[in-house]
Amino acid sequence: MKLRKRYNEIDIEEVGQIPNAVRAKVLIEALPWIKDTTGKTVVIKYGGAAMVDEELRDAVVSDIILLKLMGVNPIIVHGGGPNITAMADTLDLETRFEDGQRVTDEAMMDVVKMALLGQVNQELVSAINRHGSIAVGLNGADAKIVQAAQLDPKLGRVGKVEVIDTTLIEDLIADDYIPVIATVGWGVDGSYNINADTIAGEIAAAVGAQKIMFVTDVDGLYTDFSDKSTLVGTMGLSEAVQMAESGELAEGMIPKIDACVTALSAGVEKAHIVNGTSPHALVLEIFTDEGVGTMIERDGDAADPDFVEAPVSNFASKLDDPIHSFGRGA
Repeated sequence: MKLRKRYNEIDIEEVGQIPNAVRAKVLIEALPWIKDTTGKTVVIKYGGAAMVDEELRDAVVSDIILLKLMGVNPIIVHGGGPNITAMADTLDLETRFEDGQRVTDEAMMDVVKMALLGQVNQELVSAINRHGSIAVGLNGADAKIVQAAQLDPKLGRVGKVEVIDTTLIEDLIADDYIPVIATVGWGVDGSYNINADTIAGEIAAAVGAQKIMFVTDVDGLYTDFSDKSTLVGTMGLSEAVQMAESGELAEGMIPKIDACVTALSAGVEKAHIVNGTSPHALVLEIFTDEGVGTMIERDGDAADPDFVEAPVSNFASKLDDPIHSFGRGA
């Protein structure tokens, strides 16, 4: 395990003063990371303030577009707990939790679908599609992507993942679209509300992703959340398993680490936890030597999986004309 210091951000007004030699060095540093991820699939679990705040959301979206232009195949998975709670409050519906899980009766399940499918998913898809006709909104019930069963009777329609059917996801990626998946699962007896971290981990495992990334509200994983000097830079899968079994993790980090373990145990190479409130954390974590969050990787003695590389796509042809908003002329 290696701890890290929180990176120092540069004031945006100073960017124009960076010498060209430094800019070139940054691009050259990114080259091996670009080569490593081109043609690979990356699952991005998107949540926290970066999904609610419009400015932060636009920064994350621009990172996702850049990843796709570099030949990466992103799959976006999102929840929307605050939106569900807000909509339930509007409808005067009581919100209850058991063991950190939202109790989801039939009425609350309707609220979950309204908030996730009708609001959060459509807002995120619309934000991405401002750049072109490139994102497709989905939920786990579409083509039975996420097949689920009841997790615990006392939680009602809270589900556990039984099967992931990747057919529709892979078809969309093959056609150069970005799947944006809301975490409502399909069951033989109706819809299920499923933890977004859990679904992201299961999808990453099922599609053979190279990476899974969690965009959240904290800088990464801390060995002691009350001590900010304990931010973990890198750690191995076995260390993550030990930490998960120790019972010392903060409640919100438990499903993320469990999802990391699920994905890496199935052959996903690396898992990353980054702070979406820090602009362009996705790009900094993937394409720089130092990174900005926590990276968990498979142990060195694990067999390398046979990842399937996709050809570099014609994705740019799907973008609308004002693509220079990402750089020169912005």
